[in-house]
Amino acid sequence: MEIKKDHLNFAVGPVPMEESLMALGAEPIPYFRTADFSALMKENERLMKQFVHAEEGARVAFLTGSGTAAMEASVAGLFSKNDRLLIVNGGSFGHRFCEICDVHGIPYEAIGLSVGESLKPEHLAPYEGGDFTGFLVNMGETSTGVLYDMPMIADFCRRNHLSLVVDAISTFLADEIDMAALGADVVLTGSQKALAVAPGVSVVVLSPRAVEKIYASKPVCYYLDLKAALVNGERGQTPFTPAVGILIQLNKRLCDIEAEGFENALAKTRAVAEDFRCRIAKYPFVLATDSPSNAVTPLTPKNPDLSAYRLFEILKEEFDIIICPNGGDLKDKLFRVGHIGHHTIKDNDILFEALDALVARGVIS
Repeated sequence: MEIKKDHLNFAVGPVPMEESLMALGAEPIPYFRTADFSALMKENERLMKQFVHAEEGARVAFLTGSGTAAMEASVAGLFSKNDRLLIVNGGSFGHRFCEICDVHGIPYEAIGLSVGESLKPEHLAPYEGGDFTGFLVNMGETSTGVLYDMPMIADFCRRNHLSLVVDAISTFLADEIDMAALGADVVLTGSQKALAVAPGVSVVVLSPRAVEKIYASKPVCYYLDLKAALVNGERGQTPFTPAVGILIQLNKRLCDIEAEGFENALAKTRAVAEDFRCRIAKYPFVLATDSPSNAVTPLTPKNPDLSAYRLFEILKEEFDIIICPNGGDLKDKLFRVGHIGHHTIKDNDILFEALDALVARGVIS
């Protein structure tokens, strides 16, 4: 079966890739138990630590798996049934942290937020001085586009001596993140988001405190054992066969970002997001949060008769344009437009031309 290649992809993963990275992905896969590949992996680790502003002595684990693999590996590697965690549950991915804790029998309490709601001090106040040991948060809740106030969360964790795990899967390279300044023990991301390479690799950056804890603990996962990943990473290798081709693509992408300047790469995403939000204001949609990430804009049609999912279908079928639909209760209420990946202002132009055509036909009203 042939899968149609979309003209424009505004989803939040996988995202549009640069041609040079796609060409690299088509090359033969080399043998990886070599000094050359070890050097490449060491460079990947150095650059990831640099870009998230990790502390001296931090380490990076590269896992073959989606971002959820990194979420589970982090939770299982750092916490146990003797812990009690706080989880920000403001959407599908906050809920995923809850489900991971359920599987591993790790006690937690969820801070429930409504769709598009940002986290406020009053949400945290009831947990001040509690018997919690860790805090799990999706810095950007991808399902609703909300960007949480990380300095506020970091201050709360410091006051209460909590280990902070930050899922930056969608926000890395889209929004500012300083791991050392936050005092975060874990920052994780995935290859198919703003890194804009093929899906299949997740990245876990660990503080020296987290590394020490992982080395001292007994693994509860075999394939997702962070201790094994770190031990092998000392020689620039992985415990099992990794997604070699994607790690090579990742290396080129990280080196390109270093050459461009990380702040310049961050500014590109921000500029595309700001351009889109400025121009979308004249259309009959409502921004679904007052705290959006630069990675994605969540929108709700003002007209209750216009299904968000139907709009996704029309743009895909008639214009070869992909926006990001939602599922479950939000299927007909909320759609998202992603800004991460190899996007330009000209891509926004094409999307707005399609929206104008639908307004002219009365589809959007």
